[in-house]
Amino acid sequence: MTRYFLEVAYRGTNYSGFQSQENANTIQQEVEKAFRVLQRESVSLTGSSRTDAGVHALQNFFHFDFDQSLHPQFIYKINAILPGDIVVKSVREVAGDAHCRFDAISRTYEYFIYRAKDPFLEDRAWYFPYTIDQDALQHAARVIMEYHDFTSFSKRNTQVKTFDCVIMESAWAQRKDGLVYRVRANRFLRGMVRALVATMLQVGRGALTIDQFRAVIDAKDCTRASFAAPSHGLFLVEVCY
Repeated sequence: MTRYFLEVAYRGTNYSGFQSQENANTIQQEVEKAFRVLQRESVSLTGSSRTDAGVHALQNFFHFDFDQSLHPQFIYKINAILPGDIVVKSVREVAGDAHCRFDAISRTYEYFIYRAKDPFLEDRAWYFPYTIDQDALQHAARVIMEYHDFTSFSKRNTQVKTFDCVIMESAWAQRKDGLVYRVRANRFLRGMVRALVATMLQVGRGALTIDQFRAVIDAKDCTRASFAAPSHGLFLVEVCY
């Protein structure tokens, strides 16, 4: 039995997230279906990062075990079968105990905001045409790096043993007529990046002071944070091993 890492990218607009679930179409289900059509055998994929419904990815990974040879034109053929909004970028053989989720040392997300109405961005960024104090926004992003417990930014009903995350990068950047928040960490909680974005924007708009923002984090209470940022502005951009 050989283990493989499968690298994918996708536009999440039409999917109910990354991981398989009942009565909903997901990235995993589409890839497993395409694999079955190509190889005439089924595999069970294990995912690296569970993106929510509507979230996009420039890079994400599955791993799977397979005891036969892959088609010699595997990438070309499976991409011909997959819908146009999902692409397999690479497949590579790895050690038998390699795990695409637990072996990842960091994941990087970017959240996109645009300030002027643009129909070509509405499914890939959050239209936010409000006055923002960018210095305050950047200050809030730096504050995040001082903390490890992000209970306040995790959705309820999540099955995790700890809410601790190691934040390695957290910053806002101006790009053309919009803003991008980039954050890198060893792990993320369910809904965490969107909650960070929405709550920081309250600081940027003057609805929260930096001290009040710190109080939200210290409270370890998800009712104190905002989860208003829509999923379509979020991209998983890199998973590092």
